[in-house]
Amino acid sequence: MGAAWRTIAHYRQAMKILMLGWELPPHNSGGLGVACYHLSKALAQEGASIDFVVPYSAKHENIDFMNIHAATKLSPLHKFGVGAYDHSFDIVSEPGSEVNDAKNIRGIQRHYVKYIERLVKKKRFDAIHAHDWLTMEAGIRAKQMTDAPLIVHVHATEFDRAGGNKGNPLIHEIEYQGLMIADRIVAVSDITRRIIIEKYGIPADKVEVIHNAIDVTSFDDGYEYDRRTYRYLEGLHGEGYTIISSVTRFTIQKGLEYLVRAFAKASEKNDRIALLLVGDGEQRDQLISLASELNISDKIFFTGFVRGKQWRDAYSVSDVFVLSSVSEPFGLAALEAAHHKTALILTKQSGVGEVLSNIFRYDFWDIDRLADQIVGIATSDALCSSLKDNVSSEYAKLSWQDVAKKCMAMYQKPRIGVFA
Repeated sequence: MGAAWRTIAHYRQAMKILMLGWELPPHNSGGLGVACYHLSKALAQEGASIDFVVPYSAKHENIDFMNIHAATKLSPLHKFGVGAYDHSFDIVSEPGSEVNDAKNIRGIQRHYVKYIERLVKKKRFDAIHAHDWLTMEAGIRAKQMTDAPLIVHVHATEFDRAGGNKGNPLIHEIEYQGLMIADRIVAVSDITRRIIIEKYGIPADKVEVIHNAIDVTSFDDGYEYDRRTYRYLEGLHGEGYTIISSVTRFTIQKGLEYLVRAFAKASEKNDRIALLLVGDGEQRDQLISLASELNISDKIFFTGFVRGKQWRDAYSVSDVFVLSSVSEPFGLAALEAAHHKTALILTKQSGVGEVLSNIFRYDFWDIDRLADQIVGIATSDALCSSLKDNVSSEYAKLSWQDVAKKCMAMYQKPRIGVFA
């Protein structure tokens, strides 16, 4: 295809995008799949022709705006603990059969790269768009074989997933290589951009911030809140309780231990609050034990992992949503919560706070401040209503169509990757 950048006239035709991701709804374990879905849909509406490759085989019955390719015959990976957010695995694993590799992320990635090699021999692409470390090696290989520009979209780094700790050194190496070789890099927040530049030494002019958005029309599916889903919590509402919630994975990155400790302090000042923790993860038992230790087990409710109506009803039953992450590149759950009319409390380490103003913020470790914020909202109906109403006008301005337009423009920019 040659190294020369394509002309604007070329892009009046349908731009062909090779999109590399690890999950899509309904087979997702978090916000990455949601973001990939809405970005791809918006790009298709902008006229792009998209081939999206996932590492598993499953039906995506509600997706008709792009071609979805299964890189393996495996079932959706999050069911086996090798989903988009796992970052611990056997580093020295050897290649094996597809069945054996199903238990190992590195094995699945090898199959993924091989599939990409076969695909780019059959189809021509104008740009390669790879999401997070899991697909960076495949993106590099596609770039080598096609000379198409590689855009790396960073939703989270290993520094985020490790909760500020060192994390997995192999993943750091993969991220470094992917970021260095990429022609352009999308960071979902200024927080993420700084990590990419400062931790990985990537040139600043190569990294562009494009915040995530929310598609409010995707919630227009006939949903009606069912008060019976969380009947006990609705009963507490009737007694004057304020329901605090967090919808997230139970991992060190999400700072839930700090949230539980802050909630315990808040309960000492106001006994009419309850905490709903929606999700699952390796910290579940630890959090249950902590609640018992702090003598607040009767005020904390664990739902486990939920989808569909139970997931949306969890937002609807809540008065206040807390995003307690130690390091959160963006935080789509906060926008989802705002859409369901909750007041928001976010850590200063959460990227979504860069696009919202009518919120409370705190440092993830400052449990005293968080406790005071919870009590402040719980004891003032006027403050709670003001936060809910004002943030709704802010999130409504965010559009995936704007995100898609920025990505389309990025595909056409001159290359500045190290191997351009």
